[in-house]
Amino acid sequence: MKKIALFGNPNTGKSSLFNRLTGLRQHVGNFPGVTVDKHSGFLTINGKELELIDFPGTYSIYPRSKDEEVVYNVISDPKNPNFPEKTIVVLDSTNLERNLLLFTQIYDLGLELALVLNMTDVASRNGFDINILALEQAFPAATIIRTNARIGTGLSELKEWMGTDSEPRRTNQSSLLAKTDIQGQIADTNKRFERIKPIVSQVVSRKQTEANFSNKLDKWLIHPLFGYLIFLAILLVIFQTVFTLASYPMDWIDMGTSSFASWLGTVMPEGIFTSLVIDGVIPGIGGVLIFIPQIALLFFMLAILEETGYMARVVFITDKLMRPFGLNGKSVVPLLSSAACAIPGIMATRTISSWQERLTTILVAPLISCSARLPVYTLLIGLVIPSKIVLGVLNLQGLVLFALYLLGVVSALLVAWVIKQFFRKKELSVFLLEMPDYKSPRWANVGIEVFEKVKIFVFDAGKIILAISIILWVLASFGPGNDMEKYSKLVKAPIIQSEEAVIDYETQVASVKLEHSYMGHMGKFIEPVITPLGYDWKMGISLIASFAAREVFVGSLATIYSVHDTDDDPKQLMDKLKVQKRDDGTPTYNLASGLSLLVFYVFAMQCMATLAVVKRETKSWKWPIVQVGYMGVLAYLGAYITYIIFK
Repeated sequence: MKKIALFGNPNTGKSSLFNRLTGLRQHVGNFPGVTVDKHSGFLTINGKELELIDFPGTYSIYPRSKDEEVVYNVISDPKNPNFPEKTIVVLDSTNLERNLLLFTQIYDLGLELALVLNMTDVASRNGFDINILALEQAFPAATIIRTNARIGTGLSELKEWMGTDSEPRRTNQSSLLAKTDIQGQIADTNKRFERIKPIVSQVVSRKQTEANFSNKLDKWLIHPLFGYLIFLAILLVIFQTVFTLASYPMDWIDMGTSSFASWLGTVMPEGIFTSLVIDGVIPGIGGVLIFIPQIALLFFMLAILEETGYMARVVFITDKLMRPFGLNGKSVVPLLSSAACAIPGIMATRTISSWQERLTTILVAPLISCSARLPVYTLLIGLVIPSKIVLGVLNLQGLVLFALYLLGVVSALLVAWVIKQFFRKKELSVFLLEMPDYKSPRWANVGIEVFEKVKIFVFDAGKIILAISIILWVLASFGPGNDMEKYSKLVKAPIIQSEEAVIDYETQVASVKLEHSYMGHMGKFIEPVITPLGYDWKMGISLIASFAAREVFVGSLATIYSVHDTDDDPKQLMDKLKVQKRDDGTPTYNLASGLSLLVFYVFAMQCMATLAVVKRETKSWKWPIVQVGYMGVLAYLGAYITYIIFK
């Protein structure tokens, strides 16, 4: 299959072009030997199957980070399995001088190359006029194509070029490899800019225009005070929307899964397999499906911020804020990415050139509340926080969710500051960022982003939750020896065989069986440790299960409490939890224990996949162990203090 490489500076519209060309035929993996994401897309042109590889955005071919190192390793080695037969370099039409540095580096290698002038609408709006003929004369070996990836202009011409047979390679890697030392790279870069400047002066002319819309908007959005206030307000709107709009489809999904379980109970014969399906499989799957609306909404709004160009402003205004904590503005993108999942957030730290700042970002990224925590937050907030309006317009549950995310952010910054004190060498890093113009989001890009993220959550989390749900069902349905049957026989049968009495009797029997099952024994074993936090042995089981993945907490609770329910019409999980009582008659899930659990989940390091990624990124088990240790201490102490305060 012919490989075509897609290169470009950050914020040139490269990802939009990639999505336009490949649509949903995309695959995310890793480049061989490294953990850098490899985004591959597939398309068919003239009956030929092509693989388009979207390389990480880079300003130069010379590596300063892990992402840029991938570009260098591939483009400098014709034997590399990802070495392309054709190469596309995407340029921002409004900033040719900076963009041409990367282009000339690749051009001089002698590859079959297309220079794609993207964002032509923005250039025209800002008064830029580009002389294509002069550009072709400056780079005669390249094909020049003008595009606007947002509306699809120029794509047919680009596809035609991609589908034609490749010319014999005339690669000249020696010109690149001879400049691998730092001084050689600096000298080469300076010489290239001396060559680029007269070309740009001949190619680009610009009319005088009034301050554009982006500049006017930036007076407010990157203001040293209002910029932060607007950013916090946007976050508040996001979390309010997640709670408010998502509640309707969540209710429909909940009713659907409950009805399906009830129907299965009427058509399937009684037995172990039926119990497995109704009490193990369906609660586990339902624990994933019910949160799709919230996760989709969260990703939808984050994708809009990225598409409009606002996220770059967030990086800019937070750079000064990050510096005192041992981070820089580039740490913001990994930290914000961790709001979706800590794994891509940690992998995104490769753009940070300073090892000290990169390691600090890696260590604190899991403190940012990820989407896997969202199901836990939603369940517990709905359980112990009343749904009411405060200050006339704000939903109290949404405010609590916002507070949990804010607690994670503040904690991450404080921990980063503590880590900074342990570094003897105070590294200085240079922060470079290109401010893109504001633009309306391209909804196809937003849709693809949401689809990919939700798919990852559903299938990755779904497999884990389903497997653990089955394991939990086994642990709850069987026990050592014949203890379950022996102790269940001690429950006195009702004298009067009324429907209510029978249901109460069966519930007590199920509870006794659960207590003497393997699961019950595990819960009892850890109960002395978690009792000071306000938890019982059933919560302890879910805590243990969720160390595989946080979102398993909800599915495991659904599995545990479905064992109690023998009615043909299962109650909703939240209703079951609300009626649970301690031995002294007080509610098991009250404000104190609920908030304690919420704080525990803000801090606890409960994701084996994240630990594996940290090990790969740091090349050592030392840092994952440090991460588990300090986050575990924070989780326990935070939960204990919270329980004492609200008890």
